[in-house]
Amino acid sequence: MPARVSESLVIRSFPLGEADLIVSYLTRDQGKLRGVAKRARRPKSSFGAGLERLSHVRMVYYQKENRELTTLDSCELIRSPFGLLSSYETGIALDYMAELTEELLPLGEPNEKHFRLLLSVLEYLHAAKGDAKAVWPSTLYFLLWSVRLAGFLPGLRGRPESMEVAKEIFERPVKELTARDWSRLTCSDLRHGLHRAVEDHIERRLQVAPMLEGL
Repeated sequence: MPARVSESLVIRSFPLGEADLIVSYLTRDQGKLRGVAKRARRPKSSFGAGLERLSHVRMVYYQKENRELTTLDSCELIRSPFGLLSSYETGIALDYMAELTEELLPLGEPNEKHFRLLLSVLEYLHAAKGDAKAVWPSTLYFLLWSVRLAGFLPGLRGRPESMEVAKEIFERPVKELTARDWSRLTCSDLRHGLHRAVEDHIERRLQVAPMLEGL
């Protein structure tokens, strides 16, 4: 069984036994996968910090036919998210993006567009160097494009301000958004409606959304 190597973004991980982890990760070519990282919780693990949430890595894994879980062999860290964690607001935004990705994407279904979306938003936040003002445009940009790529989007008719924001987001990359006073108040109408629409399409409610709305 040959090993596969995929550029990946780690979404989240769950403890398994005393030393292992189950890791959910988004690959550029195979979509979202879950795999077992053996001995990943031990101090001298070869995975190091590569399995932290939203780490950009080159993942090496084995995948058997008719098995849902892959076996993670190693990962090469391309970019760590630790530089973004100095800002509490940015940390909450990262949690939200990871949770939304985990809930929206099915297993084993290639989705390079969502991969590129998440990667571009992370690059924007890195370029902002922890500036809290970058949280709202990047989060709203990610939310709008996520629900659009997933195939559903609530009606925006009768909401001229929301339509203006949505049109701008769909026509420009995140790094070229027009400067504005982004806050939870200026984004609230569209963002709250999108949160409800997302939660109507997944099995459980989003856990991080209330924290994001409370910022």
